[in-house]
Amino acid sequence: MEAFRDVLITEVALRDGSHAIRHQFTVDQVVAVAKGLDEANVPYIEVSHGDGLGGSSLQYGLSLTNEMELIEAAASVVKNAKIAVLLLPGIGTMPELKEAASLGAKMARIATHVTEADVSPQHISLAKELGLETVGFLMMSHMAPTAKLVEQAKLMESYGADTVYVVDSAGALLPHQVKERVRALKDALTVNVGFHAHNNLSLAMANTLAAIEEGATRIDGSIRCLGAGAGNTQTEVLVSVLDKLGIQTGIDIYKMMDIAENIVAPILEKPQEITKDSLVLGYAGVYSSFLLHAQRASERFGIDSRDILIELGKRNVVGGQEDMILDVAAELANTK
Repeated sequence: MEAFRDVLITEVALRDGSHAIRHQFTVDQVVAVAKGLDEANVPYIEVSHGDGLGGSSLQYGLSLTNEMELIEAAASVVKNAKIAVLLLPGIGTMPELKEAASLGAKMARIATHVTEADVSPQHISLAKELGLETVGFLMMSHMAPTAKLVEQAKLMESYGADTVYVVDSAGALLPHQVKERVRALKDALTVNVGFHAHNNLSLAMANTLAAIEEGATRIDGSIRCLGAGAGNTQTEVLVSVLDKLGIQTGIDIYKMMDIAENIVAPILEKPQEITKDSLVLGYAGVYSSFLLHAQRASERFGIDSRDILIELGKRNVVGGQEDMILDVAAELANTK
């Protein structure tokens, strides 16, 4: 790898990690994590419901604490870091984006399914009007051929995105597939290229390094692997690896280790590891946030959660179709 290439990291544990703890973050937890990450010089800290602004619902999971309180609390304690929020058009609304900006958010990550970038122009445009650094987030990137991914990324760039991400929402991509996608975006776009991994096939670090090698300069990580499914690229490990490669992140490694051990670990309901269910997410190519929903459906209908996830994968079910999890479980139960 080229030693001169610097990387900017967005810490996603306070958003993606919301899935892992059933959206039960408290203000005190968010304040402690955000303050620590800021002191460790993490440049971007994402805070919102796991499914983005407006995600707190029966379908996606109810938050313990209103996410606007969490965003405001995080913004109030950071001195250098920028608070980021995620918005999925159709779940989050433009008034919610305006409110988040008024409470201190400095970055908006506008997320769509990999083939549906055309639902995002209003939200990307509004984010730019609000003075927010704006990211286009192409989720479930394994579900489209590279040419389609490039087409959709160019749409987001045309709407005004400062960065466009290849998002491996299912943790299903293999390193050579990441390289192909990131290189194609790097060649086709003039804006920054980013990469967001999940560790369901134990490839988050390998995939992230592959993305950086091909020119991605915006990278997501989750401290202590606190993210949906088996988590994301583990941030404190990533900054250590990049330091060994001579790639600068500006993040204090020791402080990240301490935050992971002393602040984040106690928040975890159980250690983040690759379980049979999270492994199947990556194997079947299913959205990582489906994990807890599938486990609940498994208990309710007496069906192996892996069978539910495999069937969801066969049907190409994507984020926003959580209601299909119960439908599939009921269908499988009726065929037993």
